[in-house]
Amino acid sequence: MSARPPFRRGRYGRFHGGPDPLAARADAAAAVDEIGSRILAGQSIRDALRDVLRAGSQGRRGLSDMARQLRQRHQQLRKSGRMDGLLSDLREMLSDALDAERRELFPDPSDDARFAEMMLDALPDDVPRAMQELADYPWRSDEARDIFQRMQERLRRDVIDQQFAGLSRSVQDMSDPAAQTAMAEMMRDLNDLLDAHREGTATDEDYQAFLDKHREFFPDAPETLEEFIDEMARQSAAMQRMLESMTPEQRAELAAAMDQALSDMGLQEQMARLQDNLQALRPQFSRGRGPALSGDASLGLPDATRALAEMADLEELSSQLSDADAMADLDQIDPEALERALGRSARDDLESMQQMQRELETQGFLTGEGDALKLSPKAVRRIGRTALRAVFDQIEAHDRGDHGMRRTGAAGEPTGTHRSWRFGDEEAIDVVRTVQNATRRRVATGSGTALDPEDFEIAETETVTRAAVALLVDQSFSMVMNDTWSAAKTMALALHSLTSTSFPLDALQVIGFANMARVIDPMDIPDLQASEIQGTNLQHALMLAGRFLDRHPGAQRIVMVVTDGEPTAHLSPDGGWWFDWPPTRETITETVAQVDAMTRRRVPISWFRLGDEPRLARFLDQMARRNGGKVLAPSTERLGDYVITDYVRARTR
Repeated sequence: MSARPPFRRGRYGRFHGGPDPLAARADAAAAVDEIGSRILAGQSIRDALRDVLRAGSQGRRGLSDMARQLRQRHQQLRKSGRMDGLLSDLREMLSDALDAERRELFPDPSDDARFAEMMLDALPDDVPRAMQELADYPWRSDEARDIFQRMQERLRRDVIDQQFAGLSRSVQDMSDPAAQTAMAEMMRDLNDLLDAHREGTATDEDYQAFLDKHREFFPDAPETLEEFIDEMARQSAAMQRMLESMTPEQRAELAAAMDQALSDMGLQEQMARLQDNLQALRPQFSRGRGPALSGDASLGLPDATRALAEMADLEELSSQLSDADAMADLDQIDPEALERALGRSARDDLESMQQMQRELETQGFLTGEGDALKLSPKAVRRIGRTALRAVFDQIEAHDRGDHGMRRTGAAGEPTGTHRSWRFGDEEAIDVVRTVQNATRRRVATGSGTALDPEDFEIAETETVTRAAVALLVDQSFSMVMNDTWSAAKTMALALHSLTSTSFPLDALQVIGFANMARVIDPMDIPDLQASEIQGTNLQHALMLAGRFLDRHPGAQRIVMVVTDGEPTAHLSPDGGWWFDWPPTRETITETVAQVDAMTRRRVPISWFRLGDEPRLARFLDQMARRNGGKVLAPSTERLGDYVITDYVRARTR
């Protein structure tokens, strides 16, 4: 009998190495609700989507939070140190070396000592020329000689590491001729590889052969040549940005120091060749002068260039976020760059938001027409249900009765005929005939299946309009000025949702009126905006409503008008429009004529007056008495409550 394997304890923790595989997927329907709440508050579809992307959705960071974190990181890097840290350190080390040498020379009374002191006193102020003149100086002080050698080593390592991050760690002694020869050979091979890449002849095998030959210099090299070039080009561009951000004196001094270090190592020609190759292969990395480092700490050349390179990446990423915000398109953002800047969690948030944006389209909530975004009928229905729930919540809060419809509306009047069910049918299934079909099939075939798709039958219906409802909504700019426009949109969406779900046999027409009136497709209500043209053309709106009602002669006819201003425009004989304020006698006469036409149709008008403008109140009171209708004056937040309640009461009479 084999021995039982030893028991092993397991440990559980947070998942690392990529997005959480158990994380919930983005909910497109929840995103529609977030967008809908902003639309109902008066925003356009694009503005609402942009706001959701800015604020984040379902617990995920949005563009605003990411942009804020990028700004904070950029400011942190900018304050991390000084760009002239290398020169400052070299200057301090040179001062220490000269002090040590003078202490050694002072006790010596010889002329040679005095001559050496004169030479030290006559050294140039800038560090590179002073180091050049001291290259062959016979140091008497061991301490001074050691400091000067460390200066040379520091300069060489900084110059190499600013272009090849961490490369100098693989070289023990930068002054060793063998190491310098190996480095020069590596740079020649690298430039040959880049020349071949510029000509389009370099292969992945060539890159791998280069790494195999010079692996000691690049133990953590990127997997592809393209990534390797990107890394070097970023460092090179950061160095150029540093030079351009310095004063002319600082720039000249640092350039001279770098040239001297490269010349000492025999790498000046190859480094110049490398810069030419990188400029040709990655011109986009040369972003020009940017903000300089302004901290107090002394940074070496590699640290300063890395900070500037990261700052440049942050600026590019911030630009991508701005483009994504302007275009409401998260695909403008590079997820790898975002991960480098803000960590894996930021990339996960971005990809979740991108998935949500794609789901809005793939699940049929958003459609694109050129550069324009539109809500699909599916999304409009969902937002309409949200608006209707908000209205019913308002009704219940004020004890005006419960108007929630718990009984679904029929698809039409039964015709007495039946047919087989087809996929997509919305008519009610005839249960009796369906069971009879299944029973006959089982007797005839002996099949054990209780129900088969071929068994189902439906009762055919025909659509019969029971009520014709005309909703006239003031679309003039005063609705925005008086902060009533968003309430009017919410009310219109709620009414459309109610008629299409609970009263499907009713015909609803929404008419917006400003300087002119027009019939509004219910699918366009979410993105509907108030007009910026002056005018309240109630005459034209009533005329369109009358034509709509005349097409439904056998239906109950309902007209509701929502407005915050008296009529100030009417149609002119040539088909144009005329505006004046205060309203002219002709405008009032033409409007009253359309009210009288409604009276002759025996259609009382329900007027919903927004605001307390006395002239409007007097006009609507007169029209209500003339027509036999009524005037209601709801507050803005209760407009939907009043309209829905009035419709339901009129509909059930």
